[in-house]
Amino acid sequence: MKNPERERVASFGRPEDGLCASSPWYLWGPYLSERAWGTVREDYSEGGTAWEAFPHDHARSRAYRWNEDGLGGISDAEQRACFALTMWNGEDPILKERIFGLTGNEGNHGEDAKEYWWYLDALPSHAWMRWRYHYPQREFPYADLVAGNARRSRDEPEYELLDTGAFDDDRYWIVEADYAKADPTDVMVRIRVTNAGPEASTMHLLPTIWFRNTWAWGGDGARPRLATTGPDTIGVEHESLGPLVLQAAPGPDGTMPPQLYCDNDTNAGRLYGSQSAVAYPKDGINDHVVHGAATVNPAMEGTKAAFWYRLTVQPGETVHVSLRLAPEADPKAFGPGFDRTLRQREAEADTFYADLAPEGTSDEDARIMRQGFAGMIWGKQFYHYDVDRWLAGDPGQPPPPPGRRAGRNAGWRHLDACDIMSMPDPWEYPWFAAWDSAFHAVALAHLDPAFAKYQLILLCREWFQHPNGAIPAYEWAFDDLNPPVQAWAALQVYDIDGRRDLAFLTRVFSKLVLNFTWWVNREDAEGNNLFEGGFLGLDNIGPIDRSHLPPGYLLEQSDATAWMAFYCLNLLEMARELAAHNPALDDLVVKFLEHFALITEAMQSNDLWDETDGFFYDMLRGPDGSSTPLRVRSMVGVIPLFATKTMREEDFQRVRRFSKSFADIPEEQVIPAGGERFVAVGVAGRGRVRRVLPHLFDEESFLSPYGLRALSRWHAGNPFSVQLPGWTASVSYEPAESSTGMFGGNSNWRGPLWMPLNYLVLRTLEDYDANLGESVKIEYPTGSGEHRSAGEIAEDLRQRLLSLYRRGEDGRRPAYGWVDRLQHDPHWRDNLLFFEYFHGDNGAGLGAMHQTGWTGLLAELVARPTKHRA
Repeated sequence: MKNPERERVASFGRPEDGLCASSPWYLWGPYLSERAWGTVREDYSEGGTAWEAFPHDHARSRAYRWNEDGLGGISDAEQRACFALTMWNGEDPILKERIFGLTGNEGNHGEDAKEYWWYLDALPSHAWMRWRYHYPQREFPYADLVAGNARRSRDEPEYELLDTGAFDDDRYWIVEADYAKADPTDVMVRIRVTNAGPEASTMHLLPTIWFRNTWAWGGDGARPRLATTGPDTIGVEHESLGPLVLQAAPGPDGTMPPQLYCDNDTNAGRLYGSQSAVAYPKDGINDHVVHGAATVNPAMEGTKAAFWYRLTVQPGETVHVSLRLAPEADPKAFGPGFDRTLRQREAEADTFYADLAPEGTSDEDARIMRQGFAGMIWGKQFYHYDVDRWLAGDPGQPPPPPGRRAGRNAGWRHLDACDIMSMPDPWEYPWFAAWDSAFHAVALAHLDPAFAKYQLILLCREWFQHPNGAIPAYEWAFDDLNPPVQAWAALQVYDIDGRRDLAFLTRVFSKLVLNFTWWVNREDAEGNNLFEGGFLGLDNIGPIDRSHLPPGYLLEQSDATAWMAFYCLNLLEMARELAAHNPALDDLVVKFLEHFALITEAMQSNDLWDETDGFFYDMLRGPDGSSTPLRVRSMVGVIPLFATKTMREEDFQRVRRFSKSFADIPEEQVIPAGGERFVAVGVAGRGRVRRVLPHLFDEESFLSPYGLRALSRWHAGNPFSVQLPGWTASVSYEPAESSTGMFGGNSNWRGPLWMPLNYLVLRTLEDYDANLGESVKIEYPTGSGEHRSAGEIAEDLRQRLLSLYRRGEDGRRPAYGWVDRLQHDPHWRDNLLFFEYFHGDNGAGLGAMHQTGWTGLLAELVARPTKHRA
């Protein structure tokens, strides 16, 4: 069957052209964040207190500087114009315009969204998308959620919206927004509102359009204009968007809703007690609807506007509201063609995802895949951040405090981002993170290979990558380090796309060589090929904050060193692939093989390895020359297994023909299999791999029913503690959130079961199996007496990970834990939330609820199963 979406996606051109120049289908997309308040970009405080500098209470009244937010909304690719849902239940003190949640300092386990919404469906061209939200009919318990979590300790679970009783007796609204494009510039919107409650109730629905404020900050930004052009139309006038109109259909009662207008400018009177720059500021529609205030423009023009539908809905009834954003009004805008286009685009999505699912995929796994990929698509966000302008301040605004010039991100003045980026989560983490983006790219490659490549190339462009070669980690601290997984991700994308785009591989390779050199120069303090790296995303499973050591101490990290070996091997593979077409690159093949040999020698001859325990640990070097191993059995000591490659001996000999460090192959690295000889190249020799795997596959250690824990359960009875002059460091196994506030109060940062490292273990096992097949057997689980091939173990691990979201015989999904409404209510149970991490013993989802970035890898595991799939 013809797949129109593949044709739309395939039209994406060169990454340097940008999204819209490559394909007009990317002009409008889900680029509008669920939260813009509380971000670094909006923080103009003295002390870098982002959560407090722009709190939720300011969001309805204060214009954002860098990007916008809304409920289930869309924007153009430059976020000039935005469209989103606004609603009011008649009880709340404010309109519901954006998702509410607790800040990192308010939550007993860090920042946490306190609402329920889902990204149910989407196509990569955004020709079809579906978003769902559940809104209480009672007054939303804003104050109760803050106070309830404040009362709870880190040893208690979070106090959630369902816990408040807001949904008792099913008194809530189900709101679904469907978006379908008739063509790249004609966006149809259907909003379905269902009364789930036992009585008739009235919902105020205000579909809202507005401009991002680009005019209040100095410079020559012209003020655009929204104005009524008829009872059913709002005209959109913007100097670079071209003609545009938002057209609305009559409500279910047959009457046209009134239009309300204000300006997307700060209400300085409410926030600061000073004169506002405009007569009808940003919260004008809010104050008019909720309080009846005369705060909307009677001239019916401004930079923010809404249609005001009053929907009285019977219990169990669903009503529809239709709108259309197009270049011009159409008297037949909502005729049969409107419904036909919606049906057609949804059917195209059915075809698109049916083609992605391998033969034999169950309906349940197909649902996991489709919603996981939908979340990845909804996670494509507009990201705007000019660091130099942010540090210096805008000419039209008061200057920032002097201290910020030497504070956060002060060394990244060159970074000037204004693009569409794949983000971990549009509320909890509405900003990019370098290694998140790499995992996202692997999943997105199944949907839209060109966009996946675009993401990997983007962070290596001159306006992101530092002149010294560093890649920015994430907004809260570009100087922090993420594991260098970009080369691995580029190879994965290259492979998924058919191993044909050498131009992409060449571009990424040239920039990653610079980044690799930066790592070598910067993060090997003693020049001994043992690396530091600090944070590296794994702080909460260790006893100390690795980015903030006591004065004079140095931490040689097992994971940082292994990541660099992993980096070496992936750059070696890229160089080898490119050298097949350009022999001049042979020297770089040898260079990375040689460097890998140096790291391997350092790691094998150094005391990062503990022979007694059979495990790798970090080593803390004291200012007095002392060495203290941090004997914590965590993923830090498993990561060395990733830096392994198995190849045929003749291929290896060809690669290393000019190498000196690999002049002699240790006999234990040569593996006979199937009548051939293979060479296992890795920082952990075969003997050490055999010592680590029993820990990894032990169900009383790392292996849980749902995947691999990030911290060994062995520590439940064997907590680790180290006493050093003036301080004590300790860690023990905690199956859910961490009880420590060591890492800025965000104690939920790393959970016991975490998708990215599980995914890398699985793919490492597959790589091993690809060459050795059935010839090498490993006991699995440890102590079971059963021996399986690496591929069979990879498949079992895949099944365990997918079981987090499969319904068991009891009808429950482990990821939904003890929350009965999520488990059994037909309005809730099949809407999947992709959690940040999972309880190490029972699989319950924890942390961010929409971490569709790396937990979305589950969709990739359905689309690309192992060859041993049952």
